[in-house]
Amino acid sequence: MAQKVTSREKRKARIRRKVSGTAARPRLTVYKSLKHMYAQLVDDVAGKTLVSVATTSKALKAEVGEDDKTAAAKKVGAALAKAAQAKGITAVVFDRNGFDYHGRIAAVAE
Repeated sequence: MAQKVTSREKRKARIRRKVSGTAARPRLTVYKSLKHMYAQLVDDVAGKTLVSVATTSKALKAEVGEDDKTAAAKKVGAALAKAAQAKGITAVVFDRNGFDYHGRIAAVAE
């Protein structure tokens, strides 16, 4: 039986047709679950993930602790920016992955 395509998946496909990352300007893609936040920089030309950070990663798990979800998302964004600068990445293309650009998604982007 066929699975129903959700509205978010339709938005995601529409965004991905327009947004692509390169080695010089990778794609910053974000995903949020009910509890956690995930962000990664992807080089679509080479098909590789350059940097990945999440609230579940060992480095951030202790730092996030009992923060609310938006504060945790800000810490994910800051950790991703720090890791990207260490690799020499200064500019990215933002992929909101079908989610609305507010709340936790905007917190990661900022």
